[in-house]
Amino acid sequence: MYRHALASLTAACLLLAAPARAQDAYFSQFFTSPSTLNPALTGLFSGRYRVAINHRSQWGQVLQDPFQTSAFAADFHYALRPKRRGSDAFGGGVYFLNDRMPEVGFTTNHAMVAAAFHKTLDARGEKVLSLGGQAGIVQRNVGYGDLTFEDEFNGLTAFVPRSTRETLPENSVAFGDYQLGLNYSRSPTRRQTGYLLGAAVHHLTTPEQSFYASVTAGDEVEVTNTLYRRYSTYVNFRIPTGINTEVSPRLYYTQQGPHAMLQVGSNVRLLTSDAAASAIHLGGWVRGVKNQNGFGPESFTALVGLEVSGFLFGLSYDVGVNPQEVSSRHRGAFELSVSYTGQSEDDEAVPCPRF
Repeated sequence: MYRHALASLTAACLLLAAPARAQDAYFSQFFTSPSTLNPALTGLFSGRYRVAINHRSQWGQVLQDPFQTSAFAADFHYALRPKRRGSDAFGGGVYFLNDRMPEVGFTTNHAMVAAAFHKTLDARGEKVLSLGGQAGIVQRNVGYGDLTFEDEFNGLTAFVPRSTRETLPENSVAFGDYQLGLNYSRSPTRRQTGYLLGAAVHHLTTPEQSFYASVTAGDEVEVTNTLYRRYSTYVNFRIPTGINTEVSPRLYYTQQGPHAMLQVGSNVRLLTSDAAASAIHLGGWVRGVKNQNGFGPESFTALVGLEVSGFLFGLSYDVGVNPQEVSSRHRGAFELSVSYTGQSEDDEAVPCPRF
C-alpha cells in the first residue's frame, strides 16, 4: 500500500501540478562533471581529450528502487598554436545524462553538444577567459504501467491493473534546451595560488515540459509547466601547502526558481608518486538548501579519490544533517566518478579542478 501511495502521489506531482516545476538533477562531485556544471569548461584542461562517467544513487535506504542519475561526457582541447604555451584554444564535446525514478518509471534524458573558446590573456598562458555554450534535446518519459489510480482500488486490499478511466496524454515529451557559460582561470607555472571562477545560465529559453501542454493547447484551461532558468556560480582555489600537498577550498551556488543550493568545502590532494603521476584526494563539503522553511544545512558530503596515470576515480557519500528531515538511516546518496585525460606531450598546469 505504501508503494502504491508513493507512486500515485509522485505521478500527480509530475503530471498534473503546473506550479510544481521540477529541479535539475545534480552531482555532489560537481567538478567531476564539468559538462553539467558550465559549458565554458568544455576543453579547459591540459591534454588532448577527456572522458568522464558519473553515477549517483539516492535514497536507497527509504525506496526499494532508489533515484538514479548517470552521465557520460567526452570533450577535446585544440590549441590554435600547439607549440606556443600562451595559445588560444577551442573546446568541443558531447554529454548524455539519464535521470530516473524507477518507482514510477519516470526518466529524463539529455543529449547535448558543447563548444567553448579559451582566450589567453597573457604571454605565459596563466590567465584564460573562456566562453562556452551547449545545445541539445531533453526527453521525459513516464511508464503508465507502473502507476495506480484511486478508481483502480477494489475497496479491499488491492488495485486492479488497467481499470482506470483516467484520460492520459502521450507518455513522452521532448524539447530543445540551451546553456551559456563564462569562466576565468589563473594557473601559475610556479607553485603559487591558482584559482578559477565562473557563472552559467541553463535553460535559456525556459522550455515547456508538461505532458499535457499539446493536449490542452487552445482549451479554456491550458496545462503548462515551463522549466525555470537555472543560474549558477562557483569559485575554486588551488593552494600549494607543501612539496606534496595541495588544498582546494571551493564554493558552488545555484538557483532555479524558488529553489537554491549552496555547497562549501575543500579538497586535499596528496601526491604519492611524481613519477607515476599518482595522488590521493580527500574532501568534504556542506550543502545548504532553500525550501519552504527557509535556508539551512541539508547534507554533508565526504569524498575519497585516487589519481593515477591520467585516470581519476572518486567515491563520495552524502549524509543528511538536517534534524527535521534526517531519519536514522540518513537518506543518503552514493556517488561514483571515473575520468581519463589523454595527455599532450608538453603538459601544462591544469586549470580545471580534478574533483
